[in-house]
Amino acid sequence: MRFRFRAPLWEWSAQGGWFFVTLPDAASDDIREVPRMPRGFGAVRVWVTVGGSTWSTSVFPDSKQGSYVLPVKKAVRTAEGIAEGDDVDVVLEVLDL
Repeated sequence: MRFRFRAPLWEWSAQGGWFFVTLPDAASDDIREVPRMPRGFGAVRVWVTVGGSTWSTSVFPDSKQGSYVLPVKKAVRTAEGIAEGDDVDVVLEVLDL
């Protein structure tokens, strides 16, 4: 399962320093529909590319928005020159199938 999308980078207001991109509703629905073993916090393992940076991480369900969110670590934000509010082009491949 592979997705390409563009979405803004945002900072989690409850705890500064954590930045995320929200997956589109359609991608979140597709990920949610696949039966899988439960993992901590409902995490789903993914492989992600943003610009020239590629890494392994997890997406997490956001109960308020109903979508999955992708954490974007500082090393990637720095390497790709992205900041809060910037639109981010993401290629995401789900590893937990």
